Amino acid sequence: MADFRFLQDPASEKWLIMAPKRAKRPDQAKGQEPLCPFEDHLEEEIYTLNEAKVVKNKYPFAPIHEIVIHSDDHHKNFDELPANKTEDVFKVFRQRFLAHKDKGQVYIFHNQGKRGGESLPHPHTQIAVVPEEVKLEIPVLNPRNVVRKELKFHYIFCPNTSQWPDEVWIAPHRGGRMFGQATDEEIQELSFAVSRLIQIFDLRHGEEFPFNFYIYPGGDWYLRLIPRLKTLGGFEIGTNVYINTQDPLETFEFIKEHFDNPDFEKIKSIHQADYGKSV
Repeated sequence: MADFRFLQDPASEKWLIMAPKRAKRPDQAKGQEPLCPFEDHLEEEIYTLNEAKVVKNKYPFAPIHEIVIHSDDHHKNFDELPANKTEDVFKVFRQRFLAHKDKGQVYIFHNQGKRGGESLPHPHTQIAVVPEEVKLEIPVLNPRNVVRKELKFHYIFCPNTSQWPDEVWIAPHRGGRMFGQATDEEIQELSFAVSRLIQIFDLRHGEEFPFNFYIYPGGDWYLRLIPRLKTLGGFEIGTNVYINTQDPLETFEFIKEHFDNPDFEKIKSIHQADYGKSV
């Protein structure tokens, strides 16, 4: 049997991926984590930018399925990496998008924590290129009638129809473009914004809180960050109608309070000390 198959339900016309081989991948939740899960990938690098490396996924669910290893550090993720290393990671995202944009739908996604779907702990992001005929059910960017925080090249907002508590989106001011068209200045600001948002949610939910983010693969690109703060219930899974217990306006106010706070690093240090965490 192939590593994966794309199947469409003839009644609903929804797509699914059958990928039995992925059940054999190492999983920290099952105590199968090697000392460094990517050590045996070092000779299979596809692309490198300083410490950020791209390797093939050994357990793919798409014709092209890559892993972006953020840095050589086994523990530090976006909230702890230096700004230049975070920027390198996002530049790699852009480079891989451009390399694959004519081969299908380039879907860039990040999982953190067991509840966020992370099977291996060394910080990494995945890039899957899905055939064009497979319809991806991804919300379309609709920034109308929302309160937003303006940055130089982007804006940050929490949709009125957020499906998850503390869900937040980042979108560029210049619309009608794919992610691969982002400039160096935009990449620098985007990488900072993502890092700062994760640091802010560290204050709210504790360090290493589970979350996902993805970059929408089409035109009018955006980044959607979803803290995985709840477990979906039977109603939500059965109907695909989400129940959000957090007012998006309150989330936005919390972000706005901390994003530009000149004392943010001091607040973060106090928070880490209160919880016995190292900087």
